[in-house]
Amino acid sequence: MDILRRIDRDAERWLLLTFYVMLVITMAIEVLRREIFAYSSIWGEEIVRYSFIYLAWIGAAAAVKERAHIRIDVLMHYLPPRAKALLYIFGDLVMFTVAVIALYWSLETVHVSAKFGSVTDGLRVSKVWFLMAVPAGFILMVWRLLQSFLRDFRALRDGTPVFEGDKLFD
Repeated sequence: MDILRRIDRDAERWLLLTFYVMLVITMAIEVLRREIFAYSSIWGEEIVRYSFIYLAWIGAAAAVKERAHIRIDVLMHYLPPRAKALLYIFGDLVMFTVAVIALYWSLETVHVSAKFGSVTDGLRVSKVWFLMAVPAGFILMVWRLLQSFLRDFRALRDGTPVFEGDKLFD
């Protein structure tokens, strides 16, 4: 059970680290190859591009988890805890609806790619592996939004302050 808690707590962090390291190392190698040997590869550019796409979608899910998305919360400072919790629940419901719709359409794109067997230009690998970044990000977002609902409902029920995430500026 402890391992599941650790995965739940750190999954996005480790995935982001993995893709970021892969992106930086591949980009550094490609820059050196281009500048020193006057040669670069298509596969390196593709690895960097697709690593960046995974970074973006996993990062979006991590932002949902930490309530770190950009928002205007001037009015939130003046609301009582129950109203604040209700407003966060409403926002999460809207985001949940958008995430489920986007998940459906992103899976449709993956299905079409798999059906026609499209491959990447340089790596000649099925594009399904790279197109899965979008539905994987939305699946993580849906999971984190469900956790957020539970956390906010508990705060609403108990009358405790709702989780607002870390502040960038105060």
